[in-house]
Amino acid sequence: MPSTAPLLLLDVDGPLNPFATRLRRRPRGYTTHRFKPADWVRRNAPLPEEEVKSLRVWLRAAHGPQLSALPYELVWATTWMHDANTHIAPVLGLPRLPVIEWAELFTPGPDGTHWKARHIVEWARGRPFAWVDDGITDHDKRYVTAHHDGPALLHWVSPRRGLRPKDFATLRTWAEREAGNAS
Repeated sequence: MPSTAPLLLLDVDGPLNPFATRLRRRPRGYTTHRFKPADWVRRNAPLPEEEVKSLRVWLRAAHGPQLSALPYELVWATTWMHDANTHIAPVLGLPRLPVIEWAELFTPGPDGTHWKARHIVEWARGRPFAWVDDGITDHDKRYVTAHHDGPALLHWVSPRRGLRPKDFATLRTWAEREAGNAS
């Protein structure tokens, strides 16, 4: 039986990996990891894979249980695509998650929207969703309101700070409100 829970569409860099922190060292509560995702290797072609520098990623293991406790179906909405299941999910203790596979990366969307916005609307097909990303703007909110046939929460997360307790509270409150509206 398909899930009736709303989708939680997760970006990695920004929400889970606070890559833009002002600190030169890892943020408190995070661990440092070095990964070489397949897309990163492709973007560095023609450099041979062994010469491509690994990406430094900061992750907070506690985010996994916090995300799993939310009343959502978790989905990767990141350029990491399937590499998120290979590298990120194990660190966070998450199972393999569904992945939005982007046909094209970084091509600007209509009316100044984030390049992911139209793909997310198409992928969700009217199903309620919360999208967590550090690239969300008011353009995206207007686009989703105009083109998505179901409820949606577009939740911006600072790439300097990553997901914080207030973000989890916002996500939980929205999902619980939507569950109440559905009954």
